[in-house]
Amino acid sequence: MKFVTNQQKVILFQGDSITDGGRGRNSDPSHILGHSYAFLIASKLGYRYAEQQPIFINRGISGNRVSDLYARWNEDAISLKPHLLSILIGVNDAWRMMDRLPQGATDRFERAYRHLLSETKEVLPDTKLVLLEPFILKAGATEQNWSEWRERLDTYGAITRELSREFGAVFVPLQSAFDEATKKADARYWLWDGVHPTAAGHQLIAEQWLEVVERSGLLSELFQS
Repeated sequence: MKFVTNQQKVILFQGDSITDGGRGRNSDPSHILGHSYAFLIASKLGYRYAEQQPIFINRGISGNRVSDLYARWNEDAISLKPHLLSILIGVNDAWRMMDRLPQGATDRFERAYRHLLSETKEVLPDTKLVLLEPFILKAGATEQNWSEWRERLDTYGAITRELSREFGAVFVPLQSAFDEATKKADARYWLWDGVHPTAAGHQLIAEQWLEVVERSGLLSELFQS
């Protein structure tokens, strides 16, 4: 990050395994972004705004819940000083509750997410926020107790939407996009285990992100400032 100039915009992707995408943990530019939707978005925007040489960073970590993000937020978000911060989180919070481990655990998704966003706005008031709706489809891991899975993710989606409004973030709806996609191909084609996207699933996320964020005017504001 020491080579970043004042003119270069930093776009940071945060989340769990869906964002992680097997990203490299060194400086090899061929692998540093992994193979998730973050890579696809960076490819598109990096090409479009090549003259400004934007910096794209992926700090997704497989298995993370919102509380895990917060535990590493200073190092993996605040210190990077992103101009745009994109977050996709929630399915592991749901998974932990669905597994009921540990017994009697409380659901901290909303509380932890709000705390994380509040601190981010306080420390990085000019950073633009993009919050992605968590999603699932009925396949593999989610087939058992499907109704409960869907109810929980729908609740998390509503919370994410409300937090977007509360903190002035762009909200990217994804559940309805995946639901609609199952009219073209079955659930496993998009999310092979009901949670983790295939190549086509990651493309769906990237296209939805680009469409919504561009329509919001955030990209024009970011790259013209």
